[in-house]
Amino acid sequence: MQVVSPVREPLITGNKSYHDVTRDICTRVEEKPSKSWFLAMAVSIGALLVGGYALAITLWDGIGMWGLNRTVGWAWDITNFVWWVGIGHAGTLISAILLLFRQKWRMSINRAAEAMTIFAVICAAMFPIVHMGRPWLGFYWALPLPNTFGSLWVNFNSPLLWDVFAISTYFTVSLVFWYMGLIPDFATIRDRAKGVSKIIYGVLSFGWDGAAKTWSRYESVSLILAGLATPLVLSVHTIVSMDFATSVIPGWHTTIFPPYFVAGAIFSGFAMVMTLMLVTRKVYKLEDYITIKHIELMNIIIMVTGSIVGVAYITELFMAWYSGVEYEQYAFLNRTSGPYWWAYATMMTCNVVSPQLFWFKKIRTSIAASFILSIVVNIGMWFERFVIIVTSLHRDYLPSSWAMFHPTLYDMGVYLFTFGFFFTAFFLFAKFFPVINIAEIKSILKSDSEKKPVAKAVVQDIKE
Repeated sequence: MQVVSPVREPLITGNKSYHDVTRDICTRVEEKPSKSWFLAMAVSIGALLVGGYALAITLWDGIGMWGLNRTVGWAWDITNFVWWVGIGHAGTLISAILLLFRQKWRMSINRAAEAMTIFAVICAAMFPIVHMGRPWLGFYWALPLPNTFGSLWVNFNSPLLWDVFAISTYFTVSLVFWYMGLIPDFATIRDRAKGVSKIIYGVLSFGWDGAAKTWSRYESVSLILAGLATPLVLSVHTIVSMDFATSVIPGWHTTIFPPYFVAGAIFSGFAMVMTLMLVTRKVYKLEDYITIKHIELMNIIIMVTGSIVGVAYITELFMAWYSGVEYEQYAFLNRTSGPYWWAYATMMTCNVVSPQLFWFKKIRTSIAASFILSIVVNIGMWFERFVIIVTSLHRDYLPSSWAMFHPTLYDMGVYLFTFGFFFTAFFLFAKFFPVINIAEIKSILKSDSEKKPVAKAVVQDIKE
């Protein structure tokens, strides 16, 4: 009896030819912006302006405008910092690690994920700078300046300084990796464009000629950057976790934080990629390139990383009990049944319970369910950071100093500013840059599409 292996689901549907790929993706860049794009931009710019006002007041009057107090010195700002850094993790994971493992399904979503990473890291970097209060008077002390610069030397033992190294390196490598992948596609748009657009995309494409030697160098540099970026996936959020794990505050000084933070970052990052790609897929009519198979595979990663995060939550509770340290035990008792119990319950429901729904194929292949659950996951991950930070701080060793944290409109306004910046930048990217990697999609067209492209379409594509 002969056993026939099942045929894999195609990653590109619609019987596309090489010419179809070029036309479908480049047309989104070349056509005039739609009314829906202008409406989305208006909303995001509105959020940017309203949040910009809150940010300006905070910079002018100081961080006393926030809801911080003597007991809770970190709250909304550092919560948002860690949340945005986590959002940025999926881009490097999809681009670098899945590239090294030769996963073809990454090719439809890697570019948008890389762009998301860059914008999210910029949003994250803003919070520690604003938290300084008067950043223009001394933000540079966080940089690795020579010790001869002045009387105040950089404290290289501080995890906050490690954040500067890790995040700046992460941002730089991600930016170079993202732009490298855009160069061949900029050349494709250049060859189709006319007038000013041709000049602009000609400059952006760096004189790309498409020669075999050029492609060889391109692939070599991509692999080198992927190799450099892969350790960053582990290092960046590990170092962010050190901000907490190297302290002596109950609920923070735990060795599980580094892997727990990394898994949580990938978890939230993939959820944001899912949210953005489902909207982009619908608005730009890219259903043939971002298929149900892509959505299912991303949901599987969300399910796996969500399960890891759930194990970490249970491990924290177990270690607090097993340690016999009454302060540690009280920290977790306070999280589960104290004044912020509702935040802990939201975190557990969104991060542990909701991803388990993806065990059902019908749910993980549903567009509506995937979109809703991706938003639910990121709400839960925001509450995770809030729970870790605020519940460990608001009740310390001295009951006389216990205090509640209540965010002000300026806390919320600065957070709104980052959302306005993020979506404004992403909408501009999606309109003026090819949102899917044309060159990489063509590389898998013969092996992973419904129909092999014909030679005539290849000739037509070359002529364009």
